Amino acid sequence: MNTPQIYRRNTPIANHRSAPHRFALGQAVRLKGGFAQRAPALGVCHITRTLPPLGESPQYRIRNDGESHERLASQNELEAVTGEGADLMERTFHHG
Repeated sequence: MNTPQIYRRNTPIANHRSAPHRFALGQAVRLKGGFAQRAPALGVCHITRTLPPLGESPQYRIRNDGESHERLASQNELEAVTGEGADLMERTFHHG
């Protein structure tokens, strides 16, 4: 009986040297505004889940308390919120 041969496609090897996650679960963040984006209208969001990187940028699920759905955002699209809207740990230890 012949054993079937498995051929691999030329797939790129994952880069394991991607940037580490900068934001923690529950941390208050804001989408950075950019060209033709209404990010400031979204307001303060919180990190609900960390996801594997897409390319070199770690991914996150974020949620605004006023919405019933989550959004997907990459680390380079987010900025930490300090002061009003930030959680106690951020205000105390100045994370982000």
